[in-house]
Amino acid sequence: MSSSIERTPAPAGTDRRTFLQRVALTGVALGPGGAFLASCATGGDDDDDGDGATQAPSGDVSEDNPLGIPTDQPLQIYIFDGGFGDEYATELHEPMFNERWPDIEIQHTAAVDIGAELQPRFVAGDPPDFVNNSGDGQMDTATLVADGLLYDLTPLFDAPSWDDPDVTVRDSLLPGTIERGTFNGTPYVLNYAFTVFGLWFNQTLMDENGWPVPTTWQEMMDVCADIAATGIAPWVYQGVTAPRYMNWPLLSMATKLAGPEILVPLDNLEPGAWGHEAIRESAAAIRQLAENSYFLPGVEGMEFRDAQGLWARGEAVFCPSGSWLENEEADAIAENPTFQMAMMPDPLLSPDSVMPLETVRATAGEPYIIPADAANPLAAMEYMRVMLSLEGARGFSERVTSLTSVAGASDGVQIDAPGLASAQAALQAAGDNVINWFYPNWYPTMENPGIDQITGALLRAEITVDQWVEQCEAVATTIRDDDSIVKQTRES
Repeated sequence: MSSSIERTPAPAGTDRRTFLQRVALTGVALGPGGAFLASCATGGDDDDDGDGATQAPSGDVSEDNPLGIPTDQPLQIYIFDGGFGDEYATELHEPMFNERWPDIEIQHTAAVDIGAELQPRFVAGDPPDFVNNSGDGQMDTATLVADGLLYDLTPLFDAPSWDDPDVTVRDSLLPGTIERGTFNGTPYVLNYAFTVFGLWFNQTLMDENGWPVPTTWQEMMDVCADIAATGIAPWVYQGVTAPRYMNWPLLSMATKLAGPEILVPLDNLEPGAWGHEAIRESAAAIRQLAENSYFLPGVEGMEFRDAQGLWARGEAVFCPSGSWLENEEADAIAENPTFQMAMMPDPLLSPDSVMPLETVRATAGEPYIIPADAANPLAAMEYMRVMLSLEGARGFSERVTSLTSVAGASDGVQIDAPGLASAQAALQAAGDNVINWFYPNWYPTMENPGIDQITGALLRAEITVDQWVEQCEAVATTIRDDDSIVKQTRES
């Protein structure tokens, strides 16, 4: 096995050149229409084939080599050295790859600031083959796609899976995984970790007080009344930092009520989408929490970690978030040894809801990309096939306490973290009833600061539901009418 490893430390400071490099791939325009982006964030050379990708070397296609990768060319890998670290790559995926392809030298780099490290190489048309594009310095995906800098991953998803040649990679993944990384019908991003969203609650307090886990919104209001009577706050949310977290139960409950088709107009920026009756009803339900003083006092001015920490220390019962919450608040949880967290799906607004209670929002995350100008893109896709094997996915879950986008990969895996175990159980109970929306990924400023701040006002009961709808519509209109923003569409 041949492998070389390099670790790049975080930069000590940011000079003007580094700033300009970051701007070129993070979607920040320096002039009208983003002219700097158009002129600077483009790689390639005279060998381009016209679609932003150079002609890559290839080998013979066979049953053992379905992608036809060259078996003697090096593979350059960049891994974000953040919350997951990079040992899952060096100790699991790379050895698996080299066991099958021993003559391919893996050149591994762990970087803290992916954008600062790689933007000059993208500009020069000499990027690495495989990039874990994550962290605070991650490159803006929509900009990369618009500038033709990413490789089409369709061959990967159409290839046989690592474990079963009769099952494609596409059919081995959880619902919504490919769509999460698709732009205008073409998949450019492999999102590997899988996040389950819902309401996280203090299981200890619920059990000690005999409070039932609510399944409808009326039951939620009844339980909140009982909780508030004890002096404990029923709810927290992520304060001034991220009131948008409350959009997640809002849209999930609306989708359960009326069906997943209500999400399509939201993502497609259709006029009037935010005024759907189910969304209005859900917004009114969320506003009831403020009207009845069911939020932790002062939460509207807190930083998100402060609010979540108070929840973990027992000062509130319910908290909206994704399945990263357990790891994010590990220190606060450790201070409260009796605390045990669990996840519940968002309640039904009505017993007549179109979708069942077990429906959850879940989405693949932690993005991995192959640059269009990669020297060895086929080997990079083969490396992704390794990651998407059952062995590769299970090993990842065991090492970093995260679910993956591979269907069935968590079956039989011993998960000691109670929160993640409950998220796994919720995902299994949901079956095919998994929902998601894409506008935050496609149009980040629409979500934050746009709708984020509007929902914050709703949670403080400073605006009515009608005003909330009107202002959300205005944000969507701004995005829709901005010709400098590349638009995406979804069919269903």
